Amino acid sequence: MSSTNTPPSKSRLLGHDILLITVMAVLAGCGLIYEYLLSHYAGRVLGSVESAIYAMIGTMIVAMGLGAFLARWFKDAFTAFAWLESIIALVGMGCILAIAGVIAVSYSLPHLFSSIFNLPPDVVLNGYVFQKLQEWSRFLPYVFGLILGLFIGMEIPLIARIRQHVYGRFLENNAGTIYGADYIGAGIGAAIWVSIMLSMPIMQAAAWTALFNIIAGLAFLWRYHAHVRFAKALLVCHIVLLALFGFILVFGSSWMNNLSNVLYKDKVIYSQATKYQHVVLTERLSKNQPQPITDLYLNGRLQFSSIDEQIYHSMLVYPAMLASNRHDRVLIIGGGDGLALRDVLKWPVSEVTLIDLDAQLLNLFGHKDGDFTPPEHINKRLLQLNNKSMQDSRANIIVGDAFLEVEKLLDQSKQFDTILIDLPDPNHPDLNKMYSDYFYNHVRQLLAPDGAMAVQSTSPYHAKKAFLSIAKTVKAAGFEYVEQYQQNIPSFGQWGWTIATKMGQSASGRINDATAMPVPSRWISKEYLLASFVFPNHYFEQVKSIEVNRLGSGQLYDYYRTAWQIESELYKN
Repeated sequence: MSSTNTPPSKSRLLGHDILLITVMAVLAGCGLIYEYLLSHYAGRVLGSVESAIYAMIGTMIVAMGLGAFLARWFKDAFTAFAWLESIIALVGMGCILAIAGVIAVSYSLPHLFSSIFNLPPDVVLNGYVFQKLQEWSRFLPYVFGLILGLFIGMEIPLIARIRQHVYGRFLENNAGTIYGADYIGAGIGAAIWVSIMLSMPIMQAAAWTALFNIIAGLAFLWRYHAHVRFAKALLVCHIVLLALFGFILVFGSSWMNNLSNVLYKDKVIYSQATKYQHVVLTERLSKNQPQPITDLYLNGRLQFSSIDEQIYHSMLVYPAMLASNRHDRVLIIGGGDGLALRDVLKWPVSEVTLIDLDAQLLNLFGHKDGDFTPPEHINKRLLQLNNKSMQDSRANIIVGDAFLEVEKLLDQSKQFDTILIDLPDPNHPDLNKMYSDYFYNHVRQLLAPDGAMAVQSTSPYHAKKAFLSIAKTVKAAGFEYVEQYQQNIPSFGQWGWTIATKMGQSASGRINDATAMPVPSRWISKEYLLASFVFPNHYFEQVKSIEVNRLGSGQLYDYYRTAWQIESELYKN
């Protein structure tokens, strides 16, 4: 091409441009999806979505910059680019599986040694070697992110050189054209990730991304094989990658499930990545329990254990219901497992509205709406646990973002006698808005004047500042009386809630004035509830220094993250 004295025709150059720019766009989209895949996996499995995303973005951006510098070392741009794409496809397709394997080994070794040496079940091996191995395994996503970033960063300089070689001259707007294709391709990749791949099993998402990487590499190899050294070897490499793609597509998800299950101490009976979170159910047998004990994990964090969830849900539901003068209309925000709904339906209610974002989670617990159908044995177990609360005629299930749905309810002039907020802990920046003064102010407007609102408020012992901030934020939202209470839950430790009323009397005052318990309970009595409002001496001394969680401030998330980082250090042994 450029080695001849005859310049290429415009139509021929157009053909080259279409191919090169398309390849660049496809590879940019693949690169961005690889970045999301690694961040997503690191967050879901290692338990820190927000930190993983920020760290991965930073790591890959720096690595891509270094890769752009390193690209100048390759004299033959055609050969370097062709081999580069096969390497990226291989690393991108296999990195998730490799990380999962190493993590699984690091967590299974203590159990293996315990069985070899016949150690008692209450002895946990957490020595230096095991601890360091687990720590190192947690850095692997960033190691692979660094490697992928280096390779991806080489793509733009190499393809820019290839394009100038094709034209046989310096191209004034070459960088702009290549970067334009890169940005557009990355945008398309982001759209594909959000709309399609986010709800896929992670190994299938990795395999499909690699397939597009391979196809782009094959297209480049087909057109420029005359300029590529060892082209036949590279073709064989692509064929092997296609075979690997088939294997991972068929077996990858089951391999991943088996490896990820090692992270849970009990037998995993169900694992599913929804659009919003990774849902895991485990079971263990106990001679003291007639039924297997079922635990629910969301993104690796325990949400409930069937052995003691009744304590948690009784403490969430009963105080607010008892403090409300009427019980006709109840609103539950969160609570997609239907357990709080189950306890509310024991009261003489006319309608209970439940708002949750995750349709698949709702369907898992009995809400029949949508295409997702859980396995029959899992569905039977969970429906027995929540007493088919989702299917009760009084239940109105809304699938949507509660932040937006609450505004819709306000526009409809809705009002509720009791409001229960049963959201996950504020462990992610995205949840900050649901714990903000702005949101609580909207909820306050939905609450009847003689009603009560209760909020799940994390641990008053392990995350004290976060716990106090929630109450202070509720107060800032305009509630007249705001109190907090606590109870021990074996699966979680000491846990806390916030309860608020708009006028008249405080919740504890209303509970104290109650002459009878409207709904019988094996756990709850008036004295039991009133005792839960008692805290240690001087517990609330630092309230004045605690910040209100404003919309967009992230203050509560910072309190929560800092607290649990400290706790993990204090109690790691």
